[in-house]
Amino acid sequence: MSDPMRVRASESGGVVDVKVLMKHDMETGQRKDASGKVIPAHFITTVTAVCKGKTVFEGQFGPAVSKDPFLNFKFKGGAKGDAVTITWVDNKNGKRTDEAKIS
Repeated sequence: MSDPMRVRASESGGVVDVKVLMKHDMETGQRKDASGKVIPAHFITTVTAVCKGKTVFEGQFGPAVSKDPFLNFKFKGGAKGDAVTITWVDNKNGKRTDEAKIS
């Protein structure tokens, strides 16, 4: 399993601001290793955020996204103390889910 994501969520004026740092190598499939062999593509394909059972963010990534992607988004409807759950899935069916409480 990959390293945990760093997730921060804060509410101000009815708007929740979420910041996520995802640990992932995000290989494009175009680089070569020291012996000249192509490193297989391995990247995040989908990212989903859920709060109170409702999807508040959904995105699709591809091989052009940098290593250890950072994501920042805002949504309405969350309150302090609610949990925001972030899940990513990669092209090799790897999956990671982490959660943060809104402060």
